Amino acid sequence: MLRRYRLAATYTDHVSPVRLAIRVSGVVQGVGYRPFVHALATRLGLAGHVGNDASGVFIEVEGVDEAVDVFVAGLRSEAPPLAVVESVRSASLAVEGEPGFRIVPSPAGGTADTLISADSTTCADCLRELWDPADRRYRYPFINCTHCGPRFTIVRGVPYDRPLTTMAGFALCAECAAEYADPADRRFHAQPVCCPACGPRLFLDGVADPLASTVEFLAAGKIVAIKGLGGYHLAVDAGSDDAAALLRSRKHREDKPFAIMVPDLAAARTLCTVDDVAASMLTSRRRPIVLLPRLPDAAVAPAVSPGNRRLGLMLPYTPLHHLLLADLGRPIVLTSANISDEPIVYRDDEVTRLSGIADAILSHDRPIHMRTDDSVVRPFRGREQVQRRSRGYVPEPLGVPFTGQVLACGAELKNTFCLAKGGHAFLSHHIGDLENYETLRSFVDGIEHFRRLFDIHPGVVAHDLHPEYLSTKYALELPDVEQVSVQHHHAHIASCLADNGAEGPVLGVAFDGTGYGPDGTIWGGEFLLADYFGFSRLGHLEPVPMPGGAAAIRSPWRMALAYLGSDAPSSLVSRHVTWSAVSSMAHAGVNSPLTSSAGRLFDAVASVVGLRDVINYEGQAAIELEQIADLAEPGAYPVRVVDGDPVRVFGVDLVRAAAADSARAGVVSARFHRGLADAVVRACSLLRERTSVGVVALSGGVFQNCLFSDLVVTGLEASGFTVLTHSRVPTNDGGVSLGQAVIAGVSLRS
Repeated sequence: MLRRYRLAATYTDHVSPVRLAIRVSGVVQGVGYRPFVHALATRLGLAGHVGNDASGVFIEVEGVDEAVDVFVAGLRSEAPPLAVVESVRSASLAVEGEPGFRIVPSPAGGTADTLISADSTTCADCLRELWDPADRRYRYPFINCTHCGPRFTIVRGVPYDRPLTTMAGFALCAECAAEYADPADRRFHAQPVCCPACGPRLFLDGVADPLASTVEFLAAGKIVAIKGLGGYHLAVDAGSDDAAALLRSRKHREDKPFAIMVPDLAAARTLCTVDDVAASMLTSRRRPIVLLPRLPDAAVAPAVSPGNRRLGLMLPYTPLHHLLLADLGRPIVLTSANISDEPIVYRDDEVTRLSGIADAILSHDRPIHMRTDDSVVRPFRGREQVQRRSRGYVPEPLGVPFTGQVLACGAELKNTFCLAKGGHAFLSHHIGDLENYETLRSFVDGIEHFRRLFDIHPGVVAHDLHPEYLSTKYALELPDVEQVSVQHHHAHIASCLADNGAEGPVLGVAFDGTGYGPDGTIWGGEFLLADYFGFSRLGHLEPVPMPGGAAAIRSPWRMALAYLGSDAPSSLVSRHVTWSAVSSMAHAGVNSPLTSSAGRLFDAVASVVGLRDVINYEGQAAIELEQIADLAEPGAYPVRVVDGDPVRVFGVDLVRAAAADSARAGVVSARFHRGLADAVVRACSLLRERTSVGVVALSGGVFQNCLFSDLVVTGLEASGFTVLTHSRVPTNDGGVSLGQAVIAGVSLRS
């Protein structure tokens, strides 16, 4: 408990006052930091003022030195829950004898150097008010305070003040204005503060009670588009197979699992295994989608997550979600509202594009400034591992070992971009696959917004080696910048290093679907000696043709053909009338580029066991192969790992063993996973003898596979390696832009 110190009265008691100018940096705007400082100073009997500017929070404080010391320490130790205090710097000033402590207006201009908070789930205090019939915000869908609510998705500029958010058009009523101005109130200087009298409102096709009508639609098996924090979602009753199947049909999403929102932790435990780690992820202020083991008797419609051992669960993160789930009384599917592979719809003038999917549209009049998808995480070996980093995490920065200003444009699939300056890397929200105009526009708009928000003017722009990626083309067209090309798998390993605060060198195992190699082939099963400054390719999966190029990605049977050739079983050959023609094409090397891709190896085995010959979404065959694996099967297929320069791992051994195995598909899958994991460990052991490097970094989309990742980590650690895996940044291509940024940034440092 801090004591209250007297100020002016103590000056005559032989105690000299002091005055300090203090600068606080970090995530200190939009999180109630100024009200907190005001309360702390008032409690200690100090004078002065606090304010926001483009660089963070500035303070001048005056009083007896003991109280000032306690005040400075409290700026860190007692900071509000959403604040992240990175530095507190102070300098002495002349004593002014100013009375009282106040919050002063934010000055205009200056270099933007502050950090913006991510959107945060509704806090416990607001929830109590939401359910209190005596409260004036009872059942108000936009309740918030300094400790919760929208942040990044409504910010248009800095400093973080109401005029620079999308709440600017909502004039405060007298009661909200009084709360905003009262230092003792929880909503003191809360920028999105509002109430039913002055804040946003819900709309649904002109009905009098939009919320009640939405609940009726969902209960009747209808599809409703719902405007959330970062965009519109499509919702149906998660227990209705007809509704989920209809949503799949209208959205043209044949197989990919849907996320489910449940009302609380108790409801989550009726659907999935939820341990303490998973519970902390579900209930965190970020409220991501959490991938968890499905219970056998989970009351979820089969069409929601067909053939998947896991469900993606999330808890309500806005007051509107809490109201919907409470009134409906059961879980709902909540999936991004978009057309085909386009980004999530977020502007109200775009929502008519959902009319062919949704039966009704629940909207509101608070604009969304920046579209942001839900984040996706999973528990892995006792900690959180991010698979899609977006709402709730962005734009909070990651530390990087350089201070220069850099833009990294990322990969083509699961694109993110990254802007960096001053030791901070601002990894963007999930953009999506850069394969159409709408997604490219989202990519370009996002970069411009981040540049303005954080006042970044990069002189260096990093991009992938692939000349046809839209992100590469964008980078190469930028004027007056130095362009740095970064090999895809080097970027993966650099991303893992940055995620772990390491600089290398490491043995990097980069396993994914595709990446442009400097030798003109398609890489994807790589063993690298790497740090931020460069890499050497010390090993790889033995290359095979990709018959038809990109067509082989969509048709895993083509990869089975590439591996097996004339040794393919007749049951596989007979399923495909074009087998002979495609075989001839592969044998002649026509439109059949060589690839060392680990992803294509998984595809081949999935086809061999009769699981998946054609995919509907990226990585589907590999995902389903993991899902059927018999976890009790201890066997592993033998694989040749040939020592040499480079070390070569013969994936063909795994495919042939799978084709020859008469066991059921789940056993074959398990033996394949274990065989490949064992090969990775043996390859790394050979390379350790050559390089004396005993640290391995694992990255690439293949390491989203929990079974394979756990087998590899367990095997490496048993062999004495230190293993680095991703946690804060996606192991898939969503983390590539961070790796690109660090590789380009350290070149400025050297």
